[in-house]
Amino acid sequence: MQRFTVNIKLPARTLTGALSAPNRGAADWGWQGLIAYGCHSLVLIVDANTAQTLQVLERHKASVVKVKWAKENYHHNIGSPYSLRLASADVTGKIIVWDVATGTARCEIQEHAKPIQDMQWLWNQDASRDLLLAVHPPNYIVLWNADTGTKLWKKSYAENILSFSFDPFDPSHLALLTSEGIVFISDFSPSKAPASSGKKVYISSPHSSPSHNKLAAATGAKKALDKVKILISNEKPSAESVTLNDCLQLSYLPSKRNYMLLLYPREILILDLEVNQTVGVIAIERTGVPFLQVIPCFQRDGLFCLHENGCITLRVRRSNCSVTGTPNEEPDPDPVQELIYDLRSQCDAIRVTKTVRPFSMVCCPVNENSAALIVSDGRVMIWELKSSISGRNVRNSSSSASPLYSPVSFCGIPVGAFQNKLPDLSLDNMIAGQGTIAGEEQLKSSFLQEVHLKFLLTGLLSGLPLPPFAIRMCPPLTTKNIKQYEPILAVGTSNGSVLVFHLTSGLLHKELSIHSCEVKGIEWISLTGFISFATSTPNNLGLVRNELQLVDLPTGRSIAFRGERGNDEPAIEMVKVSHLKQYLAVVFKDKPLEIWDVRTRTLLREMSKNFPTATALEWSPSHNLKSLRKKQLAAREAMARQTVASDTEVSSVESSVISLLQEAESKSELSQNISAREHFVFTGADGQVYHITVEGNSVKDSARIPPDGSMGSITCIAWKGDILVLGDIDGNLNFWDLKARVSRGIPTHRSWVKKIRFAPGKGNQKLLAMYNDGAEIWDSKEVRMVSSLRSGRNVNFRILDVDWCTSDKVVLASDDGCIRVLDLSMKPSCFRMDEQDLIEPAWCPYLLVPRASLALKAFLLHQPWNEKYSLDIINTDYPENENIKNLLQEQLNSLSNDIKKLLLDPDFTLLQRCLLVARLYGDESELLFWTIAAHYLHSLSQEKPAKPTDTAILQEQLVNPLDICYDILCENYYFQKFQLERVNLQEVKRSTYDHTRKCADQLLLLGQTDRAVQLLLETSSENAHYYCDSLKACLVTTVTSSGPSQSTIKLVATNMIANGKLAEGVQLLCLIDKAADACRYLQTYGEWNRAAWLAKVRLNSEECADVLKRWVDHLCSPQVNQKSKAILVLLSLGCFTKVAEMLHSMRYFDRVALFVEACLKYGAFEVNDDTNKLIHAVYADYARSLKLLGFKQGAILFASKAGETGKELLMELKQPKEEVTQE
Repeated sequence: MQRFTVNIKLPARTLTGALSAPNRGAADWGWQGLIAYGCHSLVLIVDANTAQTLQVLERHKASVVKVKWAKENYHHNIGSPYSLRLASADVTGKIIVWDVATGTARCEIQEHAKPIQDMQWLWNQDASRDLLLAVHPPNYIVLWNADTGTKLWKKSYAENILSFSFDPFDPSHLALLTSEGIVFISDFSPSKAPASSGKKVYISSPHSSPSHNKLAAATGAKKALDKVKILISNEKPSAESVTLNDCLQLSYLPSKRNYMLLLYPREILILDLEVNQTVGVIAIERTGVPFLQVIPCFQRDGLFCLHENGCITLRVRRSNCSVTGTPNEEPDPDPVQELIYDLRSQCDAIRVTKTVRPFSMVCCPVNENSAALIVSDGRVMIWELKSSISGRNVRNSSSSASPLYSPVSFCGIPVGAFQNKLPDLSLDNMIAGQGTIAGEEQLKSSFLQEVHLKFLLTGLLSGLPLPPFAIRMCPPLTTKNIKQYEPILAVGTSNGSVLVFHLTSGLLHKELSIHSCEVKGIEWISLTGFISFATSTPNNLGLVRNELQLVDLPTGRSIAFRGERGNDEPAIEMVKVSHLKQYLAVVFKDKPLEIWDVRTRTLLREMSKNFPTATALEWSPSHNLKSLRKKQLAAREAMARQTVASDTEVSSVESSVISLLQEAESKSELSQNISAREHFVFTGADGQVYHITVEGNSVKDSARIPPDGSMGSITCIAWKGDILVLGDIDGNLNFWDLKARVSRGIPTHRSWVKKIRFAPGKGNQKLLAMYNDGAEIWDSKEVRMVSSLRSGRNVNFRILDVDWCTSDKVVLASDDGCIRVLDLSMKPSCFRMDEQDLIEPAWCPYLLVPRASLALKAFLLHQPWNEKYSLDIINTDYPENENIKNLLQEQLNSLSNDIKKLLLDPDFTLLQRCLLVARLYGDESELLFWTIAAHYLHSLSQEKPAKPTDTAILQEQLVNPLDICYDILCENYYFQKFQLERVNLQEVKRSTYDHTRKCADQLLLLGQTDRAVQLLLETSSENAHYYCDSLKACLVTTVTSSGPSQSTIKLVATNMIANGKLAEGVQLLCLIDKAADACRYLQTYGEWNRAAWLAKVRLNSEECADVLKRWVDHLCSPQVNQKSKAILVLLSLGCFTKVAEMLHSMRYFDRVALFVEACLKYGAFEVNDDTNKLIHAVYADYARSLKLLGFKQGAILFASKAGETGKELLMELKQPKEEVTQE
């Protein structure tokens, strides 16, 4: 624990405990690197790297059911800075959008009073960034502007909506999971509600189909599930076959287009939406643990699955290349053609009990290499994936899964074996993509290394146990103890342990298991020791076992204070320690009180049987301390004389004498038992007030004051200075001024006064009173109420215990399992995140002011400064105030050593640096841009020099294509290969005529005519399409390249297209190799995605580029406004100059300057006057924006690169310096 030497200002904070049932799905891990989750009506924000709670948001009145971080896929600059926005929704249908850093609500949204089923921020970036789509039960979806709280549109559907999922490849597609099936919406748009009611399909649960049950016994689940072909149908299934739709979750796969996953407790189904068919099943064996949740990955085709025992597993799709096997193995006689996901790694399970079960899992969206498990008891466990490279020959040959290989490139660029790299940075840097071909010859060359993955627990946060609690703050801060004071709160729990919290950090300092039953109360006897008592449940005579323990905090040693006593006696009601911490009064339920000496642990007096039982008791704050000091001095002198008398020639007081003196002192105090006189008052059942004096071992009964007629039975007393306050069972407070001898009764009308306590601090006469239904703070000087808190009225929790933690802060324990530190107004509030002291600094640039976070980014991106790589921003010329500089330095210091090493490595290229910084900042749009830019810039530079040895180049590209999750942006050859594999799989899974026809159509477009003909000839003669299909088969086989037939077919195709048969016309054009015309028609009719697909699978690169460039123009048009997507398409075509121009026109100055720099390094620009002009303009604009951030050094650097354009700016930047030197 840190030592504090200054007056402690405790921050208001909330310590949280177990979660409530509605919190189950309320968790999200944002691109910002923080985890948010709901706990009762609170929202907690946790930093995943250091596992610290950074913020507790308190404003909801009911349990939180959903939380979602805003997306970060837009360009950040001063106008739209890095900020922490979060939406949370509760059981009553209220949605709050937070500014998390300040803890304030940006807006509140309310539509119906039912719990929100699901919500999501809209992700396609060029539309507004403030749009939030929510499902309001039972059947509405509403689009909100989350900045202003205005409703944009609302749409209702026929059945109850459970959740929804956006298609990650197409913002206009949305799937709703309803109580009966799935509704596909294909016309979603932010500007207006969907016009159609969507396409509805029904799911028959895999367990209800009869074939499943019969076969399962015979051939095992795998073959059985193979036979379950149709799961999705457009007809409503018959009543007897339908079980309730027990689908737990539906979600599109972000790793490849048009796939969807359905989660059932015992299996995950992968559907191909082109044919609405199951193409993969992950089933759990009979003895396995059922699924709870699954999160599909984007970077690689993998799934994070959460099981009911809290175990998280990672499954990665087996790549098709490995199916061939090595030549000497027997080929599998019946290779089951489907998507197979192999279990690659799993973490430890937790112990599941009635109250402890896994609630939800979240996965890091930036790196996809760590997952956090949120447990119902308030724990958050952060598991990170670690990869280890295994030896080549060690491989276990019996495992069916093909090996995983490490990727060739790191941060987008292939690296050599000796270069610095950090494979655990993210999932795509750990394992190679599906496109990496593991052929024999690559395995021989040694750059493909096999990896194994394992989960490591890297963070754990635990909450408070279940209530009830007894809380007590340690003795207050005084001028004498300021050097060693620590603000510590002891919390007694129902299982008998005492938790000790450090309130400056809010962290658990110690957990001491002291008692065997519920702790009822705690009293401190020093800054490092306390007495706690617990009572067991009463037996049939009403007697209990009492435990009273004295605990020393530094060592954790606890001693039974009353020795052997405590079995079968009436329960202890309370214990009270005197002000000088000398005596202890123990009050029992139906038994006279006992008075003990704390220092010697001896019983001074047990009151006689006829002595009245106390209902309330309080020690007097006035005590006879001066006489105690005199007595102690006299005793010391006497003892010293006795010891030294034998030794007459005392030349000097040596150390031995001093030690003798100390020994004597301790002896004398024990033998004579010197102690100050202290007194206490207590009230009997009749309301009489008794006054009792204790000195040494004598206990004297001194005075009795008759009861006050207006008061009921007295329940508690507080005494400070000259004011004594009594509280009774009817809610009356009676203030006695002992000096002026007046009393004043105040009825609070709040029923039973359970506890009253004065605030610490000299002259501070504030009083805290606790009732059954809340608490109040009174000023006893003026006898007026300062603030009040009432359950059910302004808060929704009941108060269990209260105490003061400083002179102006109170601490409340409540039945929602939380302990709150509040100021005198007792209003639950959030704090500013920058005001709190973290034990361990957390990397989160989002917490800095906008200028600082952007300046920090520039500092990291443009290393080296002055020819040297350094992470010392203090030495850099950044003339902001010192305070901000220190904050930036703290951020830099909090980076992990591995990342620092990379940033300081001179071999770490600019592109890799851009990618790394995009990851550190969790900037989605930058990450996407730089991944694609790095890939294509690198492959372009490889192509250029070597024209004669073309095969070698192709080889490298073949080994390392862009993974299919980038869809249209992949290399054409890889895209074609993927589409062919997909059709093969669809063909194997055929079950209906419709399905077969779709396959034949796809094959024709892909140019696989022979297989298409085979499928067309399968049509049975009863089918209405029999004649048509047969003719089509004949046509396909006889198409020759003779002129007349070509022109006829072309004419027919154009007529068909003109008459609304677009798909058929396009097929005919593809038959006669006129795919370029087909693409043009598709684009004319608005089928842009289809056209791009066809261009990539059928056209050569020049024709394909033409089609895609037309698509780019369309994307840039004002009505579509998807420029960021257009830029990515241009990158994949290698039009780098055009990309730079577009970025510049969009005012993305930082991105374009870095991009231009990278292009120049790779020689991707043709050098001429036009490009030079562009380059200078780019650098000059970037220099201006750096100047705006106050980052002078960076501005000068870029102004000097900007040639003529930057001259003026350079003069301006250097001007003030010269003036300074002249002075």
